[in-house]
Amino acid sequence: MAKWIDVIPESDFPGDRTVVEYDGELIAIFKLDDGYYAINDECSHAEASLSEGEIVEDCKIECPMHGALFDIRSGKNVGFPAVIPVKSYPVKVEKGMIMVGVDE
Repeated sequence: MAKWIDVIPESDFPGDRTVVEYDGELIAIFKLDDGYYAINDECSHAEASLSEGEIVEDCKIECPMHGALFDIRSGKNVGFPAVIPVKSYPVKVEKGMIMVGVDE
């Protein structure tokens, strides 16, 4: 079961991404054309911040260190050298607040 945490008011969302820390984990939140998505910010191949990468093909993030690709919507690894997906988190907007579902 997920616990919903308030992240940031939608009106204050900075551009197309931001990073929050919860319980020692960095979570990258992305704003795509069809909504908000959240994944673990650390590349599963090497310790690099995915939020510092380039968004390609509208829904993939490219790791800035070695070029691994991940689907922002699901966390699935879709390009080498990463062979392990990153964790994804549910996101919702309620009363103008972006919220992320985290494990309790």
